[in-house]
Amino acid sequence: MAAVTSALVAFFAFLILRVTAPQMTLLFTDLAPGDSGAIVKELERQGIAFELRGDGSSILVPKDQVARLRVKLAEAGLPKGGGVGYEIFDKSDVLGATTFVQNINRLRALEGELARTIRSIERVQAARVHLVLPERPLFSRETFEPSASIVLKVRGSLEPQQVRAIRHLVATAVNGLKPDRISIVDEAGQLLADGSAEAGAAGVGLSGFERQQAFERRLREQIESIVTSVVGPGRARVQLTADFDLNRITQTSDRYDPEGRVVRSSQTREEQSLSGDREGQVTVANELPGAAGRGGDNATVREQNRKSEEIVNYEISRTTKTEVIEGGRVKRISAAVLVDGIYSKNEKGESVYQPRSQEELDRIAALVRTAIGFDESRGDRVEVVNLRFAEAPAPLVGESSEWTSFFAFTKADVMRWAEMGVLAVLATLVLLFVVRPLVRRIITPEERPALAQVETPALAAPAAAAQPIAAAEQSAQLASDTAKMIDIAQVRGQLHAQSIQKLGELADRNPHETVAIIRQWLHETA
Repeated sequence: MAAVTSALVAFFAFLILRVTAPQMTLLFTDLAPGDSGAIVKELERQGIAFELRGDGSSILVPKDQVARLRVKLAEAGLPKGGGVGYEIFDKSDVLGATTFVQNINRLRALEGELARTIRSIERVQAARVHLVLPERPLFSRETFEPSASIVLKVRGSLEPQQVRAIRHLVATAVNGLKPDRISIVDEAGQLLADGSAEAGAAGVGLSGFERQQAFERRLREQIESIVTSVVGPGRARVQLTADFDLNRITQTSDRYDPEGRVVRSSQTREEQSLSGDREGQVTVANELPGAAGRGGDNATVREQNRKSEEIVNYEISRTTKTEVIEGGRVKRISAAVLVDGIYSKNEKGESVYQPRSQEELDRIAALVRTAIGFDESRGDRVEVVNLRFAEAPAPLVGESSEWTSFFAFTKADVMRWAEMGVLAVLATLVLLFVVRPLVRRIITPEERPALAQVETPALAAPAAAAQPIAAAEQSAQLASDTAKMIDIAQVRGQLHAQSIQKLGELADRNPHETVAIIRQWLHETA
C-alpha cells in the first residue's frame, strides 16, 4: 500500500507539474554555436528555463517572457550574427599588436559587419563576404582596384533588384570598390552577379535571357493576380512569351533647316569707268573706208561703264542627333489565358459545371490587354479561352469567418491539446483501475462472523497442543455460563481478544513451531 501510494503521489505530481508548466516558444533560431552558447549562459545567469532544439541552433523559452528576453539580449548585443564585427577591437591588446594584425582585424571586422547587414535583407538566411583590398606597392604608379565575393544562403530566390541592391550596398561601404567588381553566388552555386565590366556598364547586371525571363515573370504575375481575383484562386492558367530584340544600335542623324538660315558674311564690289576720246581705238568702224571722216564727228563722244558684284554667305541651322538603343527592346508579346468555368450546386447537392459567357471572356481579355500594355501595331496577341479543368475545384470555405478563425489552431496549439488529452486519459485510467479499488477496499467493512468461523478450526490445533490455552478456554466457558445475561457481542469480543493475546504469547515462547504452522497454512491455501 505504501508503494502504491507513493507511485500515485508521484504520478499526480507529474500531471500537475506538466499541466502547470509554462508553454515554450521560439526565442531565436539559426544561431551560430558562439551565439547559442552566449545566450544560454545569459539565460542560466537570470535563472530562466529554456530548451535547446536542432543541435543548439534554436532556443525555446516561456512564451510570456519572449519579448522581455529579446529586448534584454539585444541590449547585451546578442545574438551577434555568427560573425566577427567591430567588437573584435574591444578586447584587443593595442600596444602589443602589429600593423599586420591590425589590418587583418580591420578586414575581418568589415567583412563581418557587411555580412550582418546583408542578412537583414528579406529572404537572406546567411551570408559570407570576402574582400580583397590590395595595397599599393612602394615606388609604383600602378594601382589595383579592390574586389569582393559574396556567398548567400537564401529562402526561395532573390529578385534582380535585391541582387543589385546588395552589390551597391557593398560597393558604397568599401572605399574604391565598384559594383562591377562584386560577384554574388547562392548556396546552390548559381551565379547571381558575375561582376563583369560589361554588365556594370549596362547598369543591369543581367544577361539578355535573364532580363527576358524576369520581364515575362512580372507580366505573368500581374495577369494571374487580376484574373484570379475574378475567376477565383487556382482557376486560371497563364502563359506569356515576350519576343526581345537584344541588338544594341547606335544611330547618328544630321538635320538641316532651310527656314532657319542666318547671314554669315556679305561682300559687295562696284566698278565704274568713264572714257571721252575714241581716237586710237581699234574698232570695226575705224577700219571701214571713210572712217576717218566719220571719226571726226564722233571724237567728242564719251563712254561710261559700271559694274556691281555682291557675295552673301548664309549659315543654315544643322542638328546632329546620336541615339544609342540598348538591347532588350520588346518586339512582340503573346499571352494565353485559360480560365475555368463556374461550379454550382443542384438540388441533389452535386457540383454542376457551367461555362462562362463570351461577354465575361471579352472583359477578361480587355483587362489582360491593359495589364500587359497591348500594342496592336507591333503584333501583340492575347487569347482568353474557357475550358473545364481536369482537377475538381477546392471545397468552398464557410461564409462565417468567425468560426473558421476560432478553429484555426496552430501546430503548437494542436500538440498542446494532444498532450493534455493523453495526460487526462492516463489520469482517468489510474483513478478507475487503481484508486477506486483501493478506496472501496478501505471503505468496505470486513465480515467478522465469517472470519471467526474460518479462524476457529485453525486455532484448534495450537489450543490442543498447549495446556495453558485449554485452561483459558475452560475458564472462558465457565465465565460465559455465569455471565449469560451479558451481551453476546461483548462475550465474543472478549473471547476474540483473549485468543489473540494467548496466540501472541504462544508465538513469543515457541517461534519455530509458529513458523512451521504458518508455512503449513500457506501450502494448504495454495
